[in-house]
Amino acid sequence: MRHTGRELMKMPLLLLIGCAALATRGENLPERYADYGELIVTQLASAPFPHPKRAEGHTYQGQLYAAKEHYRDNTVAIFIPKGFRETGQVDFVVHFHGWKNNVEGVLRQYRLIEQLSESGRNAVLVMPQGPLDAPDSFGGKLEDAGGFKRFMADVVETLRQKSALKKKDFAMGQIVLAGHSGGYEVISAIVDCGGLTERVREVWLFDALYAQTDKFLAWIDRHQGRFLDIYTEHGGTKAETEQLMATLKQRGTPYFAGKEGEAKPTDLQSNKLVFIYTDLPHNDVVGKRQEFCDYLKTSCLSKLE
Repeated sequence: MRHTGRELMKMPLLLLIGCAALATRGENLPERYADYGELIVTQLASAPFPHPKRAEGHTYQGQLYAAKEHYRDNTVAIFIPKGFRETGQVDFVVHFHGWKNNVEGVLRQYRLIEQLSESGRNAVLVMPQGPLDAPDSFGGKLEDAGGFKRFMADVVETLRQKSALKKKDFAMGQIVLAGHSGGYEVISAIVDCGGLTERVREVWLFDALYAQTDKFLAWIDRHQGRFLDIYTEHGGTKAETEQLMATLKQRGTPYFAGKEGEAKPTDLQSNKLVFIYTDLPHNDVVGKRQEFCDYLKTSCLSKLE
């Protein structure tokens, strides 16, 4: 995908995301998280990669990130929390990682599984591998028209075939899209042309509003779901976030804006548009203060019990 000059100026900041998260390969992830629930690590044809636009790899700042090493991993992690209540409908939280990261590293660094378990929400967590340890926001097949619909159909089928769920005829329920840093791009494509827009009830951007704001605004206008944007001083998202708030104010659209730590759970629950300024650095906004857990607790998702 082409980026504007303004976007490219911001992109080096996204490289911070992977510096502390390079995990040791080969660990038995399902065993590691068995105390929290059932983790399925699988490969799906509908996963973001490989994709024709990265068949020759990707060059960033003069360095080539080859397709073989960075754009052929179609891993998808699917986690069902312990005590999951089968209601005939399954809600999903789909998380997209940022630059220079991988599924195992993200699960470890940001404690997504632990935070979901602590939240007590009755939902399945899904995380596809994006560009593997590469400085790239491209979402591969999930940016194609209908790509997210095909992906979620495969996720549902995987749950039916491989999970311990007893009710195999469940329907797809609500979907929450969450993304950190460079994960914004694929989410913007999903709400624009992914094929399941009517099921997307919430969008969470963790210091990730770099661009594509018009697509997020169009989703806000059409669906009135919760849009939650946490941003930092130096992560490269502050100006874009402030511009979006200015646009909303000019249009007379109500929203909540506040500092992290001052925003109450009721503020997060009762407002459809939420902007949270944090003093944390870019890499800490997902889990340093249990943000992912708090947003789950205040979401549209039902409780385990």
